[in-house]
Amino acid sequence: MSLNIVLIEPEIPMNTGNIGRLSLASGCNLHLVKPFGFELDDKRLKRAGLDYWKHISFHTYESSDEFFEKHIDKKLVFFSSHGEKDFWDVKYQDDLFLIFGKESVGLSPEITDHHKGQLYKIPIFSSHVRSLNLANAVSVVVYEGVRQLGNSHGMT
Repeated sequence: MSLNIVLIEPEIPMNTGNIGRLSLASGCNLHLVKPFGFELDDKRLKRAGLDYWKHISFHTYESSDEFFEKHIDKKLVFFSSHGEKDFWDVKYQDDLFLIFGKESVGLSPEITDHHKGQLYKIPIFSSHVRSLNLANAVSVVVYEGVRQLGNSHGMT
């Protein structure tokens, strides 16, 4: 019983390492969609994830097409600064897929246009900030899910 964190084309190994650690701490599965901006054996990825990688439940996909084909029947929500609904309005449920884009540009317009009804944002209250760091954004969203689900998704 868990949530699923999905990173589409992550670029920064330290962010992915920190999100890997978060996935383990929160009882989530991690899904990494290629191409990556690093190799999975990158020492910066491993350092950020510490010695937890051997315990992390993670899956890799060669492309976003492969990911979406494999999970076509799953409940998906997408996070983007272009979303109109706030992340706390997501109805978190077991096996929900929380999908995030790459650090430099977020999710592609092809994805956001196709999933407008499932698109959420984290509100930013300063005109001087364009977006949050990916690892921070994932943390905010995941722990809102943990709050809504309580221990029912596998937390101990």
